[in-house]
Parts: sequence; C-alpha cells; structure tokens
Amino acid sequence: MSQNEAEVIIAGHICLDIIPTIYEKQSGMDALLVPGKLVDIGPAVISTGGAVSNTGIALHRLGSKVNLMGKIGNDQFGEAILTVLRQHGSSLVDGMIVSPNEHSSYSIVISPPHIDRTFLHFTGANDTYSASDLSPEQLKGARLFHFGYPPLMRRMYENDGDELAQLLKKVKDSGLTVSLDLAKPDPKSDAGKANWRAIFAKVLPHVDVFLPSFEEILYMLHREHYDQLLQEAPSGDLLPFASGALLSEISEELLEMGAAIVGLKLGEHGLYVRTTPNNSRLLAMGLCTPAQEHHGNWTNSELISSCYKVDVVGTTGAGDCTIAGFLLGLMRGLSLEDSLHTAVGAGACNVEQADATSGIPDGSEVWSRISGGWAKREMKLDLHNWSFNEDGLWLGPHHKGQEKGRDSL
Repeated sequence: MSQNEAEVIIAGHICLDIIPTIYEKQSGMDALLVPGKLVDIGPAVISTGGAVSNTGIALHRLGSKVNLMGKIGNDQFGEAILTVLRQHGSSLVDGMIVSPNEHSSYSIVISPPHIDRTFLHFTGANDTYSASDLSPEQLKGARLFHFGYPPLMRRMYENDGDELAQLLKKVKDSGLTVSLDLAKPDPKSDAGKANWRAIFAKVLPHVDVFLPSFEEILYMLHREHYDQLLQEAPSGDLLPFASGALLSEISEELLEMGAAIVGLKLGEHGLYVRTTPNNSRLLAMGLCTPAQEHHGNWTNSELISSCYKVDVVGTTGAGDCTIAGFLLGLMRGLSLEDSLHTAVGAGACNVEQADATSGIPDGSEVWSRISGGWAKREMKLDLHNWSFNEDGLWLGPHHKGQEKGRDSL
C-alpha cells in the first residue's frame, strides 16, 4: 500500500517505550532507586507508544488503511521505532518523518509489581513537529486526519497554538475530516501552564471530531474546578465526578468553539458524545461527513455508552483504541449510535490484553460480539434527567437525534 492509498493518516506524538522487567522482590521504588546500588532486573520489553502508534495500529488491526506520520530522529531509537511499526505492516511507516538533526523520543517505564508506573520521558523530535512537516501531497487519497497528544509537542502549544492551528487548517483546507486527541501535561511544565482555552479557541474551528478525556479537558478548561475535585478525591480519580450536567457544560463550550462532534473519554465508565445542532457545520466535516441517511442522528445528539463487560488484563492504550473504534464507525458510514458501540467495543477488546494494541481484532469481530448481545457494565455516573434506551445507550437532556438502532452492524 502506498501512502496515497491510505484512507486515514494518524499524526502527532510517537515514542519508543523501554520497559524493564522488575521482579516481585523489588516491589518498592525505594528498593530500586538507591544511589550506587546494582539492581538485578529482567529483560526489557521494547514497544512504541503515543497516539501515532496506539491509535494508528489499532485502526490498522480493525481493518482500516492507515498511514502513520510521527516525527523521529535518524538515530538508533528512531530505527527501533520503525522496526516495531513495520512488524504490524511495512507500509504503515511510509509517511513517517525522519529528521537527521533530531533525537527520537523515548520513555523508560519503571513498573514495579503492585505500584503505579513511573515514566522517564524525553519528548525529542515531537517538540519540533510543525506545519511545514506536512505537505498537501501527503494528504492525497486520505479521507481523515487524526492528530494526537499536542500537549507533549512543544511547537503545538507555544504561542497559543499558532502552529497547531496552521497545521490543522492546512489539512482542513484539503477537504479531509480532522480529529484531535489530547494528553494531560505535567502541571509544572510549560504545557501545563499554557493557556489551553485560548489554544482551543484558535484550533477547534479546524477540528471536526474532538476526543479528549474528561480529566484532560477539565484540567485545561476549568483548572480551579479540577483542583477542587482533586481535593475531594484522595486517590486522584476524578471520573466519578463526571456527572451528566458537567459533561453537558463542557461539551457546550467546545461545540461553541467550533468542533462538530465532541467525545469525552470516561475510562471505565465509557464514552460521552455530543454533536452540533447546526446541520451546516455537520455538512462541513469534509470527506467523512456522515451519510445523508444518518444526518438526523448525527445532529444535535447527546449520548453515553458504558463499557462492555470483559476480564481486564491491562488498560494501556484503552483511550487510543476507543478513539480508533469511533473513527472507524465514522469512516464506515455507521450511525452515531453504532459508532459509539464500536468505540467502546474496541476499547473493551484492548483491555483484554496487557499491551496497547494486541487485543484489537478486525472490526467485523468487534461488530459480531456487539450484535451477539455483548453485555455492558452498569452505569455508575450521576445522570440525573437522562434516559436509557433499548439500544443500550443513555440519552442526555440535549439529545434530539433520531434513533437508528443497530441494523448497520
């Protein structure tokens, strides 16, 4: 497959993950990080991380024609990244940007048994990714352009997002549908201190599908509320506070800033989606504008799907795989409801394996499980004034979309 045969381009942040095996007997961080001490560890797992790798490989495994467009250096880590990606498909790397004067991004993941992981991360070439790295020629043949993790890419958030807005405008002007994902920055970093409300005001008019997590967007739009909730949640888990009312408030702001579709990832609680009430904005979504027969249910809708029931082995990459499922539904012309089921279905398949993407099957298998009566988890969020429909979705108070059922799966 040549680059121009890809239907979707996945661009943005990519890195090499180096994950040493740490034995049970060294289960505490204080037993590991002792100056002058030699610690016996096991073999390292080498994998790729970041939105380009996770969302891109997930879409590839789901059956989409994908081209990856991350930026790496011409160094040993960069070659390792290309080697890992080629194992999934040799043509995936045709659009990768190799810069001879850059260092590739990498993470050392310290993951002792029974405690949270610590990431030692170098952003590398991701920091110099710019609009000039993308040419209109590279976009030919594609229908959708997804960009992930700009908070981990310095030029994307500097100057109130000028470079990111320029990049996405270039894509949008080429007629493609544009989707955008985030990552939560270190609060003490430059990205953590950036004016994200100003960035979104500049960027979202060029974004059709905006898919951050609840925690990310709450931090970036409502920092005081985020900090207040953090005081009430000693574990740091803010997802139980994602009430229907708060989700509606946040999505309203993002739609007014210019996005056509807003999806907020809710972790173990599922996925929230709200769409524009403006039919002309929907029609301006580019090459993946929903099919005419589905305009009714892609316009002025507000829905939540809880997650499907599975035995959870690991959650690495679950959000990226959920995004992959939603974008697949959009590209395949499914209804909003079926796209939402596909999203949480892909996310559920992901967590059945420990790594980021090996649990993802072909899309037909995901749809087969859904059509076969795959049970969903109980909804535990506060959805006052919401209703539950026969298709297994929660409908918000702003929902005006027409239901289409599950006949297209």
